[in-house]
Amino acid sequence: MQNFWQKFTTALKDPILRKRIGFTIGALIVFRLLAAIPIPGVDIANLSKLLGSSQVFGFLNIFSGGGLSNFSIAMLGVGPFITASIIIQLLTMMFPKWKALMHEEGQAGRTKLSNYSRILSVPLALVQAVGFIFLLEKGNAIVHLGATSLIINTVVLAAGSILLMWIGELISEFGIGNGVSLIIFGGIISRLPTSLIQNYQKLSSTGASDLPFYLAVGVIAIVAIAAVVYITEAERPVPVTYAKQVRGNKVYGGVSTYLPLRLNHAGVIPIIFALSIVLIPQFITGLLSKVSNVVVASYASSFSVFFQNLWIYGSLYFVLVVIFTYFYTAVTFDPTMISQNLQQGGAFIPGVRPGDHTRDYLAAIVTRITLVGAVFLGIIAVLPIVIQGFSPDSTQSFAVGGTSLLIVVSVVLDLLKKIDAQVAMREY
Repeated sequence: MQNFWQKFTTALKDPILRKRIGFTIGALIVFRLLAAIPIPGVDIANLSKLLGSSQVFGFLNIFSGGGLSNFSIAMLGVGPFITASIIIQLLTMMFPKWKALMHEEGQAGRTKLSNYSRILSVPLALVQAVGFIFLLEKGNAIVHLGATSLIINTVVLAAGSILLMWIGELISEFGIGNGVSLIIFGGIISRLPTSLIQNYQKLSSTGASDLPFYLAVGVIAIVAIAAVVYITEAERPVPVTYAKQVRGNKVYGGVSTYLPLRLNHAGVIPIIFALSIVLIPQFITGLLSKVSNVVVASYASSFSVFFQNLWIYGSLYFVLVVIFTYFYTAVTFDPTMISQNLQQGGAFIPGVRPGDHTRDYLAAIVTRITLVGAVFLGIIAVLPIVIQGFSPDSTQSFAVGGTSLLIVVSVVLDLLKKIDAQVAMREY
């Protein structure tokens, strides 16, 4: 702790770092101001009711930094850019030319792929803006818009999302940390005081009867945060040795190092995928249950009741998180490429032959450690649902708590590492 405060004070004393930190804070303040500017025509009471009854909107409200709760110009948040980035990343694994662009051209190739993500964000933002407006109109959260108002609001919402993406890029370039991640982080943290006040008011109204439950939730939260930090930082080191090479009178190589394989290689992406898959059917059945056709409404209501069962919902959610963790790890981790790079660099894993044997060895290790990471992600994802099942207030929703926790911890750890790297670079 003393070392941390020493580095923090060193960062504040350095004029360049102080300017970067100040720029980051200023950009986040601008983001929060944008999230507080509403678009005319919204019914706050009906909108709050819709957000409280729909886990889909509650999940999307995270990525908008609370902008969805008051229909602000930043309502879409950085959601379109995140969606575009995931699509481009998946397409990169499917098309060999794009894959070569990322791995062989280095930073220039990654810059091109980032530009593709930015370009794709524009049509996605327009589509999402229109979809949100229609959905909120059906939920009576906003008044019916004419053609002109619809076009204007669509352009404003899409422009707000692109503006947030630009602010995130500015933070990454002139500030500290990943700008898009910090915007999501700022939105989650901004909701924390309101949540604490609401829980305090509930505890005050119920008296001491619910106090043991809230104390238990606090202990579980502390343990969960410590576990997330540990698993996020956990690595499986694979020893690597470079072969000795004789050039003239000098001997090169012979150095032993290790290849770090992360226990949680997929990060928070599997939870986002799984949550989207689980919540979209609930949203569709909720809409179909209100149609005039009696048969369709009956089947939709039956499916809606089925998904509202917390234990069925949690079990399905857990299984999907595990499956998507393996899927995303398989997409992003290429043991064949790593084995080829090791062989071309004159490196090998002791006791393992280069080439296909190294590929199979790395694939086996990743499969085993991914199981631990996948089960952990599944537990973190369903932990808020389990807490909700035992909560005295069964209507209180914790469905996105696991996602928020992982995002907050990951962003804080990444931010601390980058501050530490900046301080170390200036010390040397």
